[in-house]
Amino acid sequence: MATGGVASAASGVAEAAYNGVCGQGYAVVNSAPIGDKGKVYLTYSSATGKNCVVTVRAAVGAPVRMVAWGQAAEEHESTPVVDSGNYGTYAGPVYVAAKGKCVNWGGAIQNQDVEVNRSNCGAFAKTAR
Repeated sequence: MATGGVASAASGVAEAAYNGVCGQGYAVVNSAPIGDKGKVYLTYSSATGKNCVVTVRAAVGAPVRMVAWGQAAEEHESTPVVDSGNYGTYAGPVYVAAKGKCVNWGGAIQNQDVEVNRSNCGAFAKTAR
């Protein structure tokens, strides 16, 4: 399980690699950078029909405020599943049952955050009319 950053030859900036904490059968289906602090990953398991979100720091260090969250987009009035705290490496995993649905998800590291709405819609997701 990788928990540290890997240097990017092109940019010279550490990149936060997915660390596998969602478990066996979960594959990365999307990701978003959180400034230069790290990256938030959205994974999915076809066996469970669940998405998993984890926020990973680019460089391991002293604990700082980190957040990972997810929510089925069609259930936007429900409370998102959130892991928030002071962590040195990653926040999450958080699991969202969203088979056939779009997902709202995101993460934060210190004062930088990212939010992705209505992404990775399943084949059976309802379309807006």
